[in-house]
Amino acid sequence: MFSKLRSLIFKFDPETAHNLAIKSLKFNFVPNTFDENKNDPIFQTNLFGRQIENPIGLAAGFDKNAEAYNSLFRLGFGFVEVGTVTPLKQFGNPKPRVFRLEEDQALINRLGFNSFGAKNVNSTIRSNPPNGLLGVNIGPNKDSKDKLNDYLVCLKIFHDIADYITINISSPNTDNLRDFHDQNKFEKLISSIEKLMKELKSNTPIVVKISPDILNEQAAQISEILLNHKIKAIIVSNTTEGNREKLMNISKHQKGGLSGKPLETRSNQLINTFYNLLKGKIPIIGVGGVDSGKSAYAKFLAGANFVQLYTGMIYQGPNIVAKIKKELKELLINKDVKNFQNIIGKKEN
Repeated sequence: MFSKLRSLIFKFDPETAHNLAIKSLKFNFVPNTFDENKNDPIFQTNLFGRQIENPIGLAAGFDKNAEAYNSLFRLGFGFVEVGTVTPLKQFGNPKPRVFRLEEDQALINRLGFNSFGAKNVNSTIRSNPPNGLLGVNIGPNKDSKDKLNDYLVCLKIFHDIADYITINISSPNTDNLRDFHDQNKFEKLISSIEKLMKELKSNTPIVVKISPDILNEQAAQISEILLNHKIKAIIVSNTTEGNREKLMNISKHQKGGLSGKPLETRSNQLINTFYNLLKGKIPIIGVGGVDSGKSAYAKFLAGANFVQLYTGMIYQGPNIVAKIKKELKELLINKDVKNFQNIIGKKEN
């Protein structure tokens, strides 16, 4: 059904199509999804002390302002992450700022944290209790004079309502944001967050989302700080500024972050790097190119404990979770695997 509708949807520019999708989900125009593997023990797992039906989450960026998360749970996602949310409302970067690369099964975006603002999003979540595990992804305002403090402002607003909070230091579309990957700046940020969470007496899990464009030595430094401060999970990874050489679409040189299939190999490599550094002490949520059972399987082999997707749903449609589970189950059964967790980090040569 979606394959027939996709050509019509793709006649709209990407941001208009996305806004229409959010409105449809917001008003409960949720398509019927057939999931023959719902509640299958082969997918059941635990995230931040909560039992979830499957390890497939929706990445931040789709439901930026927490308008449609309960409809997204009904599509089968095991967990949903909203945002990125900024302290104050902002428009983001000028349009056009999202580009489809159909031949490459990819997107380039330079949205720049377009957000309704933290208090607005908080109010929305409070008025519509989540029917599943809900994460909130936070970041600073574009013109902020103190980006570190912006994270603390958002933590105060969301610490008692989110199931987990993701610290986004990895978008390429906010100037100087990725500077937080620097060892000293990252240490200061995480120490400040830890101090505030103690003051708030909050046990809400803190997660960090990192860039795919970091060097291996940065991965080692980041891992050490994550372990020292008992961060609860790492998301690997955000969109990339590079990796354009083999793309076919004419929009490949647009400025912004590249997501989708071209990110898959780099994401898997970085997941495996962090898997070897963290040694199972911190869960890894793998993002980048997940659109099938095979791609999810590869993420688990590389060392991811969970996966997230966004671009994959743009190209595969709203039934993507059921599709991934069906394909993944076949792969697992062929390997005589009882639960997907048994393949985590078992990278095949």
